Amino acid sequence: MSTEIYLDNSATTKLKPEVLAEMMPYLTEQYGNPSSIYSLGRESKRAIEAARDQVAAAIGAKSREIYFTGCGSEADNWAIRGTAYAHRNKGNHIISTQIEHHAVLHTLAALEKEGFLVTYLPVDEYGMVNPADVEAAITEDTILITVMMANNEIGTIQPIAEIGEIAKAHKVLFHTDAVQAIGAAPVDVAALGVDMLSLSAHKFGGPKGVGALYIRSGVKVDTFLYGGGQESGRRAGTENVPGIVGLGKAITLATADIPGKAAKISAMRDKLIAEIPARIPDVRLNGHPTKRLPGNVNFCFQYIEGESLLLSLDFKGIAASSGSACTSGSLDPSHVLLAIGLPHEIAHGSLRLSIGEDNTMEEMDATVAALVEIVQRLREMSPLYHAQAHK
Repeated sequence: MSTEIYLDNSATTKLKPEVLAEMMPYLTEQYGNPSSIYSLGRESKRAIEAARDQVAAAIGAKSREIYFTGCGSEADNWAIRGTAYAHRNKGNHIISTQIEHHAVLHTLAALEKEGFLVTYLPVDEYGMVNPADVEAAITEDTILITVMMANNEIGTIQPIAEIGEIAKAHKVLFHTDAVQAIGAAPVDVAALGVDMLSLSAHKFGGPKGVGALYIRSGVKVDTFLYGGGQESGRRAGTENVPGIVGLGKAITLATADIPGKAAKISAMRDKLIAEIPARIPDVRLNGHPTKRLPGNVNFCFQYIEGESLLLSLDFKGIAASSGSACTSGSLDPSHVLLAIGLPHEIAHGSLRLSIGEDNTMEEMDATVAALVEIVQRLREMSPLYHAQAHK
């Protein structure tokens, strides 16, 4: 069945028509290599620099502090590995949390195999890290703190500005994965106190396969790709001109009216948060009740499997997920849900509904009605549910 209600905007968003229109010339007649000196190449180079200006303006940075990448995961890898290698003569300790995206966690695990030490801080029941725990974990060997701005699964927004103050006071570099936050919450690198910030175009109406890394001027980070002199000699490879142009346009649109869009999306989010537990018993809301992304709803439904729930929703034309899009093929429960204290059997019944500006209140009504029917049907087939009912 074709998708009629799309509620997986945290996994990816629809490419905005205005973004595609901006990209089209660079997919067709403006095909010059940006490194070429003739006019066709210079036009591509100009387009890249215009997009760099757009990204910088959107997050309060300088244009020379923006570096284009192939995706948000690449930006995370570059920030973490580049910092680790550049500063290993000063120390080998990195601080992070247990609920980071796998682009961060797997990078840190790889560095541990090379002799780096990583502290994975716990979070509370809402998925919030305590800034005091960050400060307590700092040692004389700490060279980097990396904490995501907003969690991709449960939507909790972290106290990044407070952590930024702590990092600055201790002269430790600070990176945040802001992939889920751009366009959903105000992002200003100076106000947040971050030295590096990762973002990805397809999370806010841009194309897939392009991202960016903010590196504050003066911060030493090793080169990520060797080859040509692209991206100021720090990330080689012929640039994805159409993608970069699309990123620039998308971030300009996404950050144009954050309060207005957040109010509209939050109203739909709050409707789901209020009505689903009211109509379905044995449901738990995951994530912070108020300090969460405008479009994030994450529930655990006891006595059923999340995969069955997703397939049943898909059959009704509703697209959702059980957590991170990068681990949707895994049968293991979410590391984020385990970190907030959920047992395996409950974590397996998770559902993430992520709302975008194209969604409507009518779609929320239809989704609630579908869930009421599906959950009841699945529970009737569940031995766990019947065992609990006869206790």
